[in-house]
Amino acid sequence: MADRKCGCKGIRSCLLCEGINTQNTDIITWPENHTIHFYCVECRKAFLELDHSSHAMGESIPFPGISIVTNFITEEEEQGLCQQIYKTPFVVSQSGRHKQDFGPKVNFKKKKLRMEKFTGLPNYARTLVERMHSLAELQDFQPVELCNLEYSSERGAAIDPHFDDFWIWGDRLVTLNLISDSILSFTNDSDPCVEVQVPLLQRSLIIVTDEARNVWKHGIHRHHISSTRMAMTFRELTPEFLDGGERASDGQQLINISLTFEGCAVGL
Repeated sequence: MADRKCGCKGIRSCLLCEGINTQNTDIITWPENHTIHFYCVECRKAFLELDHSSHAMGESIPFPGISIVTNFITEEEEQGLCQQIYKTPFVVSQSGRHKQDFGPKVNFKKKKLRMEKFTGLPNYARTLVERMHSLAELQDFQPVELCNLEYSSERGAAIDPHFDDFWIWGDRLVTLNLISDSILSFTNDSDPCVEVQVPLLQRSLIIVTDEARNVWKHGIHRHHISSTRMAMTFRELTPEFLDGGERASDGQQLINISLTFEGCAVGL
């Protein structure tokens, strides 16, 4: 583990730099008429009531772009994955998170890409990607980045509402949730009073795409991290880096490196 205890910069903070002794503090102010809708995995809509049994007549809003595969891996596979993940040191990240990056170095503001240190996805990701290809939504999914993020209640880990970059990262964001349950919260700048909370179930796979990816920002509140949580997020390329795109040759090189599954984490 890196010597630095905290990686926060700017307005971001965690319990380590705030000096707060409680894990249930979110530095966020909601409008008085803030309304939470709870996404139902079975109904695939967002309801004002959390209980699925009340949804037949309950008020709901459509929330396209979310697909959840429960029990994507077994308990035994989860234990094996965590053992492999923790063999690699983490680096501190912002808002109390620790991370491992397997992907190219990207300057999002300047739209520059460096791949000389990118050696591919780690070996333990091979089985996961092959299993993803058995899903209709991910048959052609070619990830070129894996980011392992460890969230800890002791550090007050969280992540502010944000969009993942649209220049290089494609339409599908795919995350495998390990160790504990949590909640992924979505907000929309055009209607800031509405929040949609999507369950992140332990050992489940969540695919975020379409409106959930492109219209709604996603984040994780501090109080939704009850213990330790591990997120394995896989990202694909945009059309600019695929066949027919302006940077198709770069994209093909990234895909070829990625899918060797011989990678080591970068930035250590």
